[in-house]
Amino acid sequence: MKTRHWDRRGDGGLTFTELGFGTAPLGNLYRAITDEEAAAVLDAAWQHGIRYFDTAPLYGLGLAERRVGRFLATKQRNEFVISTKVGRLLKVCRPEQRTGIGKFFGTPNRREVFDYSYDGVMRSFEASFERTGLDSFDILFVHDLDVFNHGTQAACDHYVEQFMNGGYQAMTSLRDQGVVKAVGGGINEWEMCQTLAERCDFDLFLLAGRYTLLEQQALESFLPLCAARNIGIVLGGPYNSGILATGPVAGAQYNYSDAPSHILDKVRRIEEVCLKYNVALSDAALNFPFFHPAVVSVIPGGQSIDQVASNDRARNRHIPRELWEDLKSLCLMRDDAPVSETEGYGGADLAV
Repeated sequence: MKTRHWDRRGDGGLTFTELGFGTAPLGNLYRAITDEEAAAVLDAAWQHGIRYFDTAPLYGLGLAERRVGRFLATKQRNEFVISTKVGRLLKVCRPEQRTGIGKFFGTPNRREVFDYSYDGVMRSFEASFERTGLDSFDILFVHDLDVFNHGTQAACDHYVEQFMNGGYQAMTSLRDQGVVKAVGGGINEWEMCQTLAERCDFDLFLLAGRYTLLEQQALESFLPLCAARNIGIVLGGPYNSGILATGPVAGAQYNYSDAPSHILDKVRRIEEVCLKYNVALSDAALNFPFFHPAVVSVIPGGQSIDQVASNDRARNRHIPRELWEDLKSLCLMRDDAPVSETEGYGGADLAV
C-alpha cells in the first residue's frame, strides 16, 4: 500500500499508509461483534497493508482500545502508527446511565465525563495505556471539542477555554518530552479545527466528514491554512457516515442521522455522474480526499472483512478525470477542489 510521510517538526515524523483504520466500529457501533470477529477484521486490515490505526476511549466505552491493543501487541512496535484521544473520562455507572445507548451495543457500563483540563488529559492518556496494554502512542488528539458534541456554542466555548488553560499544556508537554510524536484535534467541524489551528501549535487534525465528495467548505480557509503550516489531515468519515457508501436509499445515514431530502437529492445527482463513467459512488467518495496534499491518510473504518477488502479495492480504482470535471461543471463540487495529485497547495511527501 502507498504511504505518505509527514514530518512537520523535522524529527523524522511519521509514515502513514494511505488507508488507515478507524476503530469506532470495533467498539460495537450500531451492532455487537465478538472479540474474535474484531480480531479477524483487524487481521484483514493488516493483510491488506494498513499500518495506521486510530482509536479513542469513546469507541465502545473502552472496548475498541482493548481490542486494537490486544491485536497490535502481536506486532513489532515500529511496524505501525497509532493514535488515541483525550477529553473524556469513563466512569463506572448503572446500566441505564451508560453513554451511547442505542449507538454502542454490548459495552461496559460506563458514562462519559468531559474533562479537557490538564489533569483530565493526563488521566485519560494513562487510562488508554492501561486499556490497550501498549507502551506508547504516536499521536494524541483532543476529541470532539465542537458544538456538535457539546450542544451549544456556550458549552463548547467553556470547554475550549478549559482546554486552553490546561489540557493543551498537558498535550504539548507530552510531545516535548517525546512521549508522543504529534498532537492535534479529532473534531467534526472544520471551523473549530481552524480556531484551534490558529490558537495552538497543532501538528495534525483528524477531520471527520467535513472534506468529502459531498461537502468541501473546508477549502475556504482551513485546508489552505493547514497546507501553509504543514499541518497534516487524517480524513475520517469519507462516506459522511454512510450515504456516500449506500447511495441515496431509504434510511441512508448522513452525520449519524437519517439524511434530509436536500442531501439525498445532491447525492442522487452525484451518483448519476459516477454511473455515467461506470464508477461506483463509494469508489469516487473514497478516492476524492486523497487529492488534497494536506491529507496524510483516510480512515473509513470497517466492521467486517468484506468492508476492509472493499475499501482496499476502492482505493485502487481508477477514477477518470472527466468525472470530477463533470461534477464541477454541474456545481456538485467546488471549482477549487484538487482532483489530481499535481494540484493543491503543497503538503505531504508521497512514497510507495
